[in-house]
Amino acid sequence: MTKPMKGKKTGKTQSTSRGMRRVKQDRNAAKSSVTFETVREIALALENVEEGVSYGTPAFRVNGALFARQHQDGESLVLRMDFEQRKALMAEDPSTYYITDHYLNYEWILVRLARAQPDALRDLVRGACRSATSSKRRSSRRRGA
Repeated sequence: MTKPMKGKKTGKTQSTSRGMRRVKQDRNAAKSSVTFETVREIALALENVEEGVSYGTPAFRVNGALFARQHQDGESLVLRMDFEQRKALMAEDPSTYYITDHYLNYEWILVRLARAQPDALRDLVRGACRSATSSKRRSSRRRGA
């Protein structure tokens, strides 16, 4: 008779007296399974969104206005966001939300996809899209269009 394996639960299968069983994920394991493909699915489900390229990486625009793109590091998402919300997110969870010096004076935030929660990311992508849409309208009004 085989006894259950003791020790750290890793999410892998373990041998037991009743055969193989799936063990719960370790609580310290990654919080989510968010990838850029997740971002793509969220973004392309929104109205008037098109995928293209920005700075050599996949990007999303709504009515021509950029609102999200993959960061050059391949592990982060660059999202349009106002300074106030960006400051709050970075204070709340700096290991997920951050900026580099390049973005200091721009209304954008970087999101580490491996740490992002799917529901939060969905809300942030939708918000970035709305922000780009309203920004585009404001600039059109200023030009008299």
